[in-house]
This record gives sequence, structure tokens and C-alpha cells, in this order.
Amino acid sequence: MESEMTCNVSKMWSPTMPEGLDFEITHHPLTMKRVVNLIIAMERFKGSQSESFLSTEFTDEHLLSIMLDSIVEERNVFECESTPPEDITRRREYRCSVTDSEKRSFVLVQNSMELHAVMLQGGDETKKVELNMATYFHATPSVEGRTVALGIKGFDYYLSCRKDGAEPTLHLESVDKASLATISSDSDMVRFLFYKQISGVNVSTLMSVAHPGWYISTAADTDNMPVEMCQESANRYRTFNIREIAETGSTSGGQA
Repeated sequence: MESEMTCNVSKMWSPTMPEGLDFEITHHPLTMKRVVNLIIAMERFKGSQSESFLSTEFTDEHLLSIMLDSIVEERNVFECESTPPEDITRRREYRCSVTDSEKRSFVLVQNSMELHAVMLQGGDETKKVELNMATYFHATPSVEGRTVALGIKGFDYYLSCRKDGAEPTLHLESVDKASLATISSDSDMVRFLFYKQISGVNVSTLMSVAHPGWYISTAADTDNMPVEMCQESANRYRTFNIREIAETGSTSGGQA
């Protein structure tokens, strides 16, 4: 609601004010900011002893200068809270054997730092790789599944999924096991983690935590080819038979 007020400044303010000056408010001061600015301006008019104005010399520019010097700025302050990164902590570790849908085992090709999926015969069984599978406590996983890290038994090599080019790729990296005991959810070390998602009795997929939707996989038609990452739509095997190996050396029939 607008209102109009006129005050005769010469009757109610300091004698230093120019005689005959009227102060006119054309809009009702609806906000606290406007009220405060008005009060400050009035006090500056009343209390200014450093300048003397003659009625013939007091101009709109003088008034504007006083008003601009008295502006009160409004500032909104918001308290921001950031959620600290979640720690993903290792719980236990066990040995396991892994074969793909064609019963091919993992074999380490050390000169190229790759795992190959190979159909082993008789005495070749000694070439197959066993994995040290570490399980982790992960309070807020982005998908359903047990969070795991996959190491090569007898080596300090761990499987990792990282994006070197346009797509995520599978790697073997040498890493100190102790550095994988606790992994921050926003750190680069998440590349060593996979979601183990059970799809049947002893049958699971292994999906990258760092790159959801990308799975450890083997070639569909050719033997002795590298183990690689792929998406669900790719023509590759993504399911694996994973069995825990008991400490005595026998393979457990339970799910790992």
C-alpha cells in the first residue's frame, strides 16, 4: 500500500539544515532495509556539522551523495554442510577359484600383465590363478552386491578398472595390500573395488565400483584371450563360478 508523507524539516531538525527544505516520502517503507536507510539519511541531515548548506546551493546531487553514503546492504548467510567421504573398510579375505561359463580358468601372462581365460587340460591345472578375494563393509553402495577386491595369490597384483581412454579397461596393478585396508569412497583407490553380484548357485558377476555397468568378462568364442571389461550388451561371458578354497586345500562347495 502506497502513502504520501510530507515533513517540514526546518521546524523539526537542526538549524544547520537549509531553511525551507522539505523531505518527501513517496512510498511507504515496507521493508526493514528501507526503514533503516530512511532513519540513517534523516540522522545524517540532522547531525551533519562538517558541511553548511545554503538553500540556494543545496542540490539533488548533494542529497543523492548523502543517500548513497548511507545505504545499508542486506546479506544472506547460508550455513553449508558437506558430507564427509565414506570409508570402505576390509572385513575378511579368502582364497577362491574362478572359472567362466565355459569352465575356462584364469592364467597369468606376466610379461603383458594380463589374465587370460584358458581351457586347461590335466597337468596344466597348475597354471591356473587363484584369487585372494577381500570383502568390504560398504555402507552406501550404489548398486546391490558385496564389495570386494581381487588379488592374485602369490603376488601383490590386484585387478583394477580405470579409464585410460574412452572406456574403462581392466588392469593388473602392483599395490601394497595394507593400502587397501580402508578406501575412501571419493579416492582413486576405488578402482580396485568390484561389486560381486550373485545370480545363481556359486554364479556371480563382477562389476566395477568406479564404473558401474562395466563387468569383468571373457571372450565368447575364442580360447586363451585376455580377461577384459565389458558392458551388459556385449557378446562376452560376464558370469563366473566362484568357489571358496578351504585352508586345507580342498575347494568348498559353498558360495564365496
